[in-house]
Amino acid sequence: MRLENKVAIITGGGSGMGEAAVRLFAKEGAKVVATDINVEAAEKVAQAVRAAGFEAVAMKQNVADKTDWQSVISQTVETFGKIDVLVNNAGISVAKDFLDQTEEDFAKGFAINTNSVMYGMQLAIPHMIKNGGGSIVNVSSIAALTGMSGAGVYTASKGAVRSITKAAAVDYGKQNIRVNSVHPGYIVTPMSAEYMESEKFRPHFLAQIALPELGNATEVANAMLFLASDEASHITGIELPVDGGVTAK
Repeated sequence: MRLENKVAIITGGGSGMGEAAVRLFAKEGAKVVATDINVEAAEKVAQAVRAAGFEAVAMKQNVADKTDWQSVISQTVETFGKIDVLVNNAGISVAKDFLDQTEEDFAKGFAINTNSVMYGMQLAIPHMIKNGGGSIVNVSSIAALTGMSGAGVYTASKGAVRSITKAAAVDYGKQNIRVNSVHPGYIVTPMSAEYMESEKFRPHFLAQIALPELGNATEVANAMLFLASDEASHITGIELPVDGGVTAK
C-alpha cells in the first residue's frame, strides 16, 4: 500500500475532492484525520472508511481559525503519534464581477483559501521535522495559472497558495519535507454536478478542455495521493494541473 503506516490530515474531508482523498488515502494504508466545518459530513465519511476496514477519524475544523488548527494538530499527534502528510484541501469560491468584489469578500476568500494553508503548514512542519520528513499537498486551482473571469478574489487567493507552496518547498527541502500544489480544473463533484452537467453549461466546460470528459473528484485525489506518497520522493515545489488540458491551450 502506498501510504502504509502514514498519518494524514485532509481538510474539507466531508465532501467532494476531500472525501475522495480520505477514502483513497485510507485504502492505501494511511491513518486519516478528515476535518471539516461540517463535522457530521466528515464523520459520515470516516464511518464509511472504518466500515470498509480502514482507519479514519473526523474532527470539526474552521480552517480559517488558527486555534482550530492547533486543536487538530494536537489531537492528531495524541491519537496517532505523528503527522506524515497534510492535504490543505478546504476552500471556497467567491464568484463576483471584478468591480463588485468587496473588502469582506477579499478577507473571507484569503482567510479560508490562503491563511488556512499557512496555518496548517506552520503547525504541521515542526512535527514532520521530528519524524524526519513529510509531504504537504496544497490544493490550489487552475485559476492560479490562468486568468478566470468573475473570480478576482478566488484567483488571487489561489495564486498565493501556489506561491507559498514554492516558498515552503525551498525552505524545508533539506529537512526532507516536500511541498507541492495540485491545480484542479473543471471537476464534477456532488456539489457542482447539477450545474456542470446541465444541458446548458456542459458544452461550455467541455469546450475549455482538451480531453473528451470533465474531471471527477477521484482523479484529483489520485494526484494528491501520488504527491503524498514516496513515489514522488524527488518531487517538490511543483504545480500539478488536473484540468483535462485547460492550461495546455
